[in-house]
Amino acid sequence: MSEIEGRIDRVREFHRYYTRHLGVLTDRYLGQDRPLGQARLLFEIGAGADVRQLRERLGLDSGYLSRLLRALADQQLITVRAHPADGRVRVAELTDAGRAERAELDRRSRDGVAELLGRLTDTERDELLDAQARIRRLLRRAALTVQPVPADDPDARGCLRRYATELAGRFPEGYDPATLTPADQIDGTLLLAREDGRPVGCGLWVHLGERTAEIRHLWVAADARGLGLGRRLLGALEDDAAAHGIRTVRLGTHGALAEAIGMYRAGGYRPIPAYGDSVYNQLAFEKTLAQPSQSS
Repeated sequence: MSEIEGRIDRVREFHRYYTRHLGVLTDRYLGQDRPLGQARLLFEIGAGADVRQLRERLGLDSGYLSRLLRALADQQLITVRAHPADGRVRVAELTDAGRAERAELDRRSRDGVAELLGRLTDTERDELLDAQARIRRLLRRAALTVQPVPADDPDARGCLRRYATELAGRFPEGYDPATLTPADQIDGTLLLAREDGRPVGCGLWVHLGERTAEIRHLWVAADARGLGLGRRLLGALEDDAAAHGIRTVRLGTHGALAEAIGMYRAGGYRPIPAYGDSVYNQLAFEKTLAQPSQSS
C-alpha cells in the first residue's frame, strides 16, 4: 500500500468512527423519527432561509433538497412560500411544530455532547477541542479554490470593492475606490478564491513591460484569514505570471499593512525604490520568478 493510500484509509476510518458515534448512519438521528438530512435542514432553516442559498450552503442536489423540504412540509414542520419581494425566490420557514422540534433536537444534541465531555478530564476536553479546531481549519483550507475568472466577473469585482472598503478604514488617509484597476485594464490574470462557493479573496497581475508585471489588490476576507490563503493567492499569481512569460514581479503596499509586508518578505520579495504613481504604495518590492520547466 502506498503512503497516499494509507492516508486515505486513515481519513475514511476516522469518518466511519465519527459518524457511527454521532448516530448519523441511523434513520433516527438523536433518537427521533427522522434521519440526519431532515434534522440538519431544520437547524439550517432557523428563522427562515432562501431555498437557493440553502442548496448552495449545504452543497445539496436540487432534487434531493426538494425531497427533504417536501418531507418536512408533509410533517407540518415547515412551510415553503414565495418571497414577498421576489416571487422567483422560495423561502422555507419553520412552523410552531418545527420550532418545537428544532428545540428538542438542539436539547438532545447538547445533552449528548455534555455526556461525552463529562467522561473526560479538563485536560482531555481541552485536547479534544484543540484537535477539532485544527481539523476544521485544515478542512476549510482544503475546501478553498483559487481560479482565474474574467476581468468583469461580478464576484471578483465584489471582492475588490470589499478590499477597497477595508483599506478605507485601515489607512489614515482613507482609500479611494476609483484606484481599483478597471476590468478593461487587466491585461494579465484576475484570480478569485472561494470557500464552498463563497467569494473570500482575490488578486490580479498586470503587465508593466514585456517581462515585468505588477501584482495588485491581493485581499483575503477577514473570516478566511489564518488559512494560508494569502500565500496561496500570491503563489498562484506568481505561477500564472511566470507561465505567461513574466520574469519579474513587483508590488507596492502601505506601511499600515504589517501582515502583508511580512508575507512579501517571507515570500522572497526584496525592497526596491518606489515605482509608479500610486499614493498608497509607501513600500515597493520585487521578486525574480522561477521559470516553468520546459518539457523535452
